[in-house]
Amino acid sequence: MQRITMTIDDDLLAIVDAMVEQRGYTSRSEAFRDLVRESQAREPAGAAGEQCVATLTYVYDHATRDLARRITQAHHERHDLAVASMRVHLDHDSLLESSVLQGRSQEVAAFADSIASQRGVRFARLHTIPVSIERARHHHGAASGQHDHLHV
Repeated sequence: MQRITMTIDDDLLAIVDAMVEQRGYTSRSEAFRDLVRESQAREPAGAAGEQCVATLTYVYDHATRDLARRITQAHHERHDLAVASMRVHLDHDSLLESSVLQGRSQEVAAFADSIASQRGVRFARLHTIPVSIERARHHHGAASGQHDHLHV
């Protein structure tokens, strides 16, 4: 482990100290390490051709003309990426949707961008996790067969 020295504005340090207290960190160092990990997790997983699983969470105004239809159509067009989705009504105008995606990281990011850039989408965040795919043969109850497993 390395020791570093850093300079930070008083206002930002107050925010860090509040976070340390709120989250129960034992030190500022723990808080900074978590901030760096969170920042790294926001970056797309792996190289463009690598496989990933991801969650895409977004909030949108369902009253925006044809937006719900366009989002549904985008999921249908990329059914190879879109594994599952869940919608939650936040209020009379806003829906929160969370989608589980799986595929090549570049294609997942492009799909996420196509949703996030729609007029009426107010917030969108993609969280990717790199995986490897391994074909395996083993038993699941009465059935046996060869199929893919994702490994994190």
